[in-house]
Amino acid sequence: MIIGWLLLAALAAPAAPEMAIDPETLAAWAAPYRNWHYYPNFVIPAKPAIPGHEAFYNTDVPTVYRVPGDAAWHMSFIAFDGKGYNSFVAKSDDLIHWRDYRLAMGFGPEGAFDRGGSVLGAYLYTDYDLWGARELKPRDGTFWSLYGAYPRQGGYELRPGYEGLAFSTDGLHWQRAQDTPILSVHDADCGAWERDCIYQPWLVEHDGQFYNFYNAAQGGREQTGLAISTDLRVWRRFEKNPVLRTREGGFDADFASDPKVFRDGDHWTMIYFGVGRGHAHIMAAFSRDLKTWTAHPEPLYQAGGHPKGLDKEHAHKISLVYEKASDTFYMYYCAANRAGRGIALLTSRPVRPDDRPYGK
Repeated sequence: MIIGWLLLAALAAPAAPEMAIDPETLAAWAAPYRNWHYYPNFVIPAKPAIPGHEAFYNTDVPTVYRVPGDAAWHMSFIAFDGKGYNSFVAKSDDLIHWRDYRLAMGFGPEGAFDRGGSVLGAYLYTDYDLWGARELKPRDGTFWSLYGAYPRQGGYELRPGYEGLAFSTDGLHWQRAQDTPILSVHDADCGAWERDCIYQPWLVEHDGQFYNFYNAAQGGREQTGLAISTDLRVWRRFEKNPVLRTREGGFDADFASDPKVFRDGDHWTMIYFGVGRGHAHIMAAFSRDLKTWTAHPEPLYQAGGHPKGLDKEHAHKISLVYEKASDTFYMYYCAANRAGRGIALLTSRPVRPDDRPYGK
């Protein structure tokens, strides 16, 4: 056992000595997320045939939320049409069967930083507790989300990427809140590690400040950084970025990306994806202060684990929600194989295709 802990410590992502998490604690905090159950099918297919947007395929980046006063669940996700991404939203009563697909946010106008598409999903929630309601929080009477954006059409994630601020009055239809990005590769405090492309944000509100965890690229390497704001519009980068780094030879040797951060008792849990050893995998990192992170070296879920091969190539980009009535966590993720990519599901308790959490 001691040898195992020493190996774990050697492989874990480095942290400041005063905030480092010991191997035994690291293993204990990761344990509840392991050995979950695979739902047999995609919950959002690779080709969803969205009315009026039938050309969009390869669904990705799921994010579940609730709108105040609405008993239903909502999931935003993106799809690609050869020109770029659009964000869509679906509705569910049981967290399994999703319906009523509609456009949430499309291409920006000619010349805009989001002309090549928008990737919603960094919502302002009422709270960020692991067991929280995932309910949108009004601010000045409006709902808010950070989003990823691309300035050009004609391909898949054409560089450079940016991040914008979006708002909504109903939680379903979203639009750009300002004509300039909140994070850009042209910012004065942009680091070398993020100089080539900025990707997807994740928003956390804590102690009167907003934290934006985001992945960005230098060449072919993606790592995770942090920016902080008091108003959602003006952001300053954390001076010790990146806060989550790639690890040579590990399951996150090339990417440590798409962080999703939740309060988990006395600490913070970040679920992200690593790319290493030929595939993308679902990983976890932990922190006591939101700024210093220690990552577990082993995946929570390794690509290729799904019994039907849905994630034979990649398993990444999660959304985590807790359903109180059934005491079950639902972890949605993008599962990719050679046939395409769709939204798959892992649950902390077994869920059958005909199950209904609310007794429906």
